[in-house]
Amino acid sequence: MTSILIVEDERHLAEGLRFNLEAEGYRVRVAQNGETALALLLAQPESFAAVLLDCMLPGKDGFAVASELRAAGKFVPILMLTAMGRPEDVLRGFEAGADDYLPKPFELEILLARLRGLLRRREWLHRERSTEQTSRTSNSKVELEDEEPAKPFAFSGKVFDFEQLELRTASGVVRLTLMEAKLLRYLIRHAERAVSRKAMLEDVWGLHEETDTRAIDNFIVRLRKYIEDEPTKPKHLLTVRGVGYRFSSEAI
Repeated sequence: MTSILIVEDERHLAEGLRFNLEAEGYRVRVAQNGETALALLLAQPESFAAVLLDCMLPGKDGFAVASELRAAGKFVPILMLTAMGRPEDVLRGFEAGADDYLPKPFELEILLARLRGLLRRREWLHRERSTEQTSRTSNSKVELEDEEPAKPFAFSGKVFDFEQLELRTASGVVRLTLMEAKLLRYLIRHAERAVSRKAMLEDVWGLHEETDTRAIDNFIVRLRKYIEDEPTKPKHLLTVRGVGYRFSSEAI
């Protein structure tokens, strides 16, 4: 039975979610603060298939919980629940390591659909890891469909495995958050073309309001640390002044 951790300090909401998720066949555990949730997830990371995480919690908030989990190398899928619908808050959640977000109040069916999506991606990950990879893609063809597992993408001596959310290099393996991988997939799909920050906000995060785009720059800084030999002198994730960024598979 699939286990879900609900992290929510509003008891009536937590119990309502528990009731409905158990009716759907999930095993559910509730934590009412960030400290308890973090202790559970660090001690038993494989015990939960996904986390429903409220961002506004007493003590350690949801942003801190997500950030500390990712820093500890724990990549359980996180659906962040937030009463703060501002784009800046959504991006803050993604920067902390959330995989998806849902503003309150929400419809139960929408929450269930988002949760199933995270669990489906998790199942893809496990299936891919249990199957020996017999081939690797070259950088001449990339299939990056959103609804199906994407093939690995090789360039400049590195391989991005988008479904395993990993960058494999000669020096080791780097784990990506889902949103880091989605942004990189988007840039690769538009390789050799300048992509504006506004387009990235709309197409990757679904944010259509006027938003502070510094969050995009922060994501790019992190991605450069992963893929560039010299992050301060990028050869693949290039800045296009006045516009945004451009991905090039060929080092310049």
